Amino acid sequence: MKVPKIKIYDEKDKILRTISKTVSFPLDDQTKKLIKDAITFLKASQNEEIAEEYNLRAGMGLAFIQMGIPKRIFVIANQNEDETFEEHIIINPEIISQSEELIYVGEGEGCLSVNRPVEGIVPRHARVTVKYNDINGNEKQIRVREDIAIAFQHEIDHLNGILFIDHIDKKNPYKDKNKMREI
Repeated sequence: MKVPKIKIYDEKDKILRTISKTVSFPLDDQTKKLIKDAITFLKASQNEEIAEEYNLRAGMGLAFIQMGIPKRIFVIANQNEDETFEEHIIINPEIISQSEELIYVGEGEGCLSVNRPVEGIVPRHARVTVKYNDINGNEKQIRVREDIAIAFQHEIDHLNGILFIDHIDKKNPYKDKNKMREI
């Protein structure tokens, strides 16, 4: 697998605080190629041998703003237990409903733009329904749950200039842990 060269901006870079712009259709060839490259990059990052060879940190989601492009696009490539990938290309997302139940990642949420260990929990909705456009501009709707719901919320935050660390209570990083379910 050839790993595309992708520059991912670090949390110190102000561009990550930019609110991304709505995307119009049809997409240009450069945007389509970057979507494909981002998915290939994420898949490579989840392969231990490739990740080690290319010095990649594992990631399952990538928002365009993390690559310095303020467009409302993110991709997810999540490796399943059977080694296949669940892929999502999400353009102009909008959360239209969410569960009351809150969950958090037990070992802590991570981000390809945050290159340091972070203590604390990030409250996320266990299920979200998202309205979005597919790569051809068709309006779609998807209901995601558990780890994919967390990934969607994490990436949508990026599009709004928010990092996961913003959700962690600085004085009490494990605040309200008992009111949420760990996954």
